[in-house]
Amino acid sequence: MSEKKPVIKREKMASPAKRSSDKEVDLFLSKISQMPKGRQTKGRLIFALDATASRQMTWDQACHIQAMMFEEAGSVGGLEIQLIFYRGFRECKASSWVEDTDNLSRMMTSVTCLAGNTQIEKVFKRAIKETNKKKVNAMVFVGDAMEEDIDTLGHLAGQLGLHGMPCFIFHEGGDPIAATAFKQFARLSGGAYCPFDEGAAQQLKDLLTAVAVFAAGGRKALADYSRKNKDKMAKLLSQIPE
Repeated sequence: MSEKKPVIKREKMASPAKRSSDKEVDLFLSKISQMPKGRQTKGRLIFALDATASRQMTWDQACHIQAMMFEEAGSVGGLEIQLIFYRGFRECKASSWVEDTDNLSRMMTSVTCLAGNTQIEKVFKRAIKETNKKKVNAMVFVGDAMEEDIDTLGHLAGQLGLHGMPCFIFHEGGDPIAATAFKQFARLSGGAYCPFDEGAAQQLKDLLTAVAVFAAGGRKALADYSRKNKDKMAKLLSQIPE
């Protein structure tokens, strides 16, 4: 009998996370701009979050940022969002599909973080199930660790890509194991990866907004958004040290 594959465990960095470089953000925005052109139907976006104890310090910030993000996306034709989060002992929950930003904000603010292992496999499987029922245009995942079998998750990320659902991964913290895995999952799904730290709230807001605008209106809407917000994007890049 073959031996069971080792599970990759979380290894926290002792030093603070380095903020994204100009090149990383440029590559992230470039990746989004190369996505297929716009669509006529309302966009659908899965917003998935790690709600384990290590993310408690930035949970409230995430709630605030997503509210601003969805408000911007709504201005380009509307967006249906499903919130998925995991925490504690085998707890992974998904909301219904909603358009009301206030409703989604209330759902997020009612959640508290609990200690537990990552459950990214459940998130990916849920995303595939949802898009099989009705097309999902993109998924955002925000997390700081990866404690599961990387090959299993890589296979599922590839399935996301085959279903035309790019996964945009925002990596909090400096865990090198998570960074390696998240980059592979983003590439296999046809999405993009971007690291951030808890001091980069404006950076995260702008990048998440770009993803939401793409999901809501496709490439054309993103091009329009970029033109209207050219100064803000330039300011963003100038504030991020190499």
